[in-house]
Amino acid sequence: MSDKTIIFFLAVVSCFLFLVVLYQRFIFGRGIQATISRINEKLEEISETGSDEKVMIFTDNPVLMELGGQINRLLTERQKIKADFKKEEISSKKMLANISHDIKTPLTVVLGYLEIMRLSHEDNEMLKKTEAKANQVMNLINQFFTLAKLESGDMNINLGKVNINEICRENVLEFYDILLQKDFHVDLAIPETDIFVQGEKEALQRILYNLLSNVIRYGIAGKYLGVFLRQDKGNVYIDVVDKGKGIEQEFASNVFDRLYTMEDSRNREIQGNGLGLTIAKNLAEQLGGGISLSSIPNVKTTFTVKLKKITY
Repeated sequence: MSDKTIIFFLAVVSCFLFLVVLYQRFIFGRGIQATISRINEKLEEISETGSDEKVMIFTDNPVLMELGGQINRLLTERQKIKADFKKEEISSKKMLANISHDIKTPLTVVLGYLEIMRLSHEDNEMLKKTEAKANQVMNLINQFFTLAKLESGDMNINLGKVNINEICRENVLEFYDILLQKDFHVDLAIPETDIFVQGEKEALQRILYNLLSNVIRYGIAGKYLGVFLRQDKGNVYIDVVDKGKGIEQEFASNVFDRLYTMEDSRNREIQGNGLGLTIAKNLAEQLGGGISLSSIPNVKTTFTVKLKKITY
């Protein structure tokens, strides 16, 4: 065999080996990319769902195995932080409920003495103002107490079949004299046929009472109240509408937050006087529904209560 033949053969073998190495590196690189892509997808899923799953990595690559171990250690720490936060949150809410309850007892006694003094001195304006302010404080404490019990899971709500038509009529009727005094135009659209929802009468009355009070206090500029009851196949909706000042769209998602305040927003006034919207939304969610807001300032503001329909 000539030297040229040998050199040619060696060159072919070298090229073949080089191509084999390139191919192996290409396959190895694609394998790493595929594994990293799967890790990324799993992390996105865990982040979106809030689950406590771990990342499973099937590979012989020691670097990827170490990466998986570090990720799972971080996920374990995240899970512990979430559990500790939840525990502290429940503890804080229970403490707030207990404090609210403890404050109510002496304040009730104070209100009792104020009422006795006012009855003996009916013309004393200072006593009247003091009693009115004390009642405001009691109302605010009651709201904190209710919200704290709801958020800590200490409030028992017995779900049952409730006639929502009656609840709507009763609540509007309760405010009817005030609406007449303030020259409100009232629109009602409540079907004659009874509609039943999953709920509790007291909780539903509280939701509507808070929403109607909100309209009378902060939608007064529009002199309008609309209550519309509608339904679809699985849900019932109550639209409470006013044409007052309204709320800018950028703040609409925050109006149900506890103690949310914002300059020049209607919610500043609402939360300055209590936690009505927060309680209403929390109650609606406890009933398996919710409350949403749609508002065009100075045109139309609609709070929509969504409830589960019962057909049997």
